[in-house]
Amino acid sequence: MEGHVEPSRAVEDRIRALPCWAGRIEIAPLKGGISNESYLVSDAAGRHVVRFGRDYPFHHVFRERELMTARAAHAAGFGPEVRYAEPGVMVSAFLGAKTFGAADVVAERRRVADLLRRFHDEMPQEVSGAAFLFWPFHVVRDYARTLKEGGSRMKPHLPGYLALVEELEAAQAPLPIVFAHNDLLPANILDDGARLWLIDFEYAGFSTAMFDLAGATSNAGLSPDEAEDFLAAYFAGAPDPAILRSHAAMQCASLLREAMWSMVSELHLAAPGADYVGYTAENLDRLDGALDHYRTKYGKHAK
Repeated sequence: MEGHVEPSRAVEDRIRALPCWAGRIEIAPLKGGISNESYLVSDAAGRHVVRFGRDYPFHHVFRERELMTARAAHAAGFGPEVRYAEPGVMVSAFLGAKTFGAADVVAERRRVADLLRRFHDEMPQEVSGAAFLFWPFHVVRDYARTLKEGGSRMKPHLPGYLALVEELEAAQAPLPIVFAHNDLLPANILDDGARLWLIDFEYAGFSTAMFDLAGATSNAGLSPDEAEDFLAAYFAGAPDPAILRSHAAMQCASLLREAMWSMVSELHLAAPGADYVGYTAENLDRLDGALDHYRTKYGKHAK
């Protein structure tokens, strides 16, 4: 999903009022983003990304934690430099890098796997403050509560989603806790020609590596063989059957979480150009395909 609108006078005025610019600035909207607004700003010092965003408790998103993670990611060599921040606004270096699409993740899947392994291994040395745990199965359950209380049009489907999340959680193989990105849409991976970068750390926190591995592969639509190759690169060897099953189940969980994220966004967000109803339908369709593959190969997993 992409939104692209010209900045309003109020937005331009707010950007121009930021105290971090060197001389005259030029402002242009950046495409992409389905919950936040971002702008490319050029001044005498170079190019910068201005990202607006407020806390979204319904999505477990808190900007203070996102800012800490963005700074930690830069210190660890994974993300762009944060050049200025104040409540509701973050200004980062513009990398001038290619934004990945699904086909790029497929083609560069081993580089992406290496990036994620290093991110998982190295980020704990840089993050600070109270630890945040991202457990996707809890997220789905909490989204179900939000949707029920908010009178969502999807309310009749919630019992089925809750039963499914129990099944998928039961299929998980134990893995060490890592610090994960937890929002691996292709567009959150950038390539400057020499290295890969990660951006958008709203959901980053301690988690199971499997959610990142499943999110990267499901969001980019990797085939089962491509996904197995990706896992072999991440684990530095052929994954065992339990890992393969766990990954296939988590791919379904990733798509269910993304679909329910969109359902909740239907109630609470209105990003420019965003079609949350369409995005919900798209992810539910992809979930149907992933679930059919999972159950055909592995059957159901009962607790």
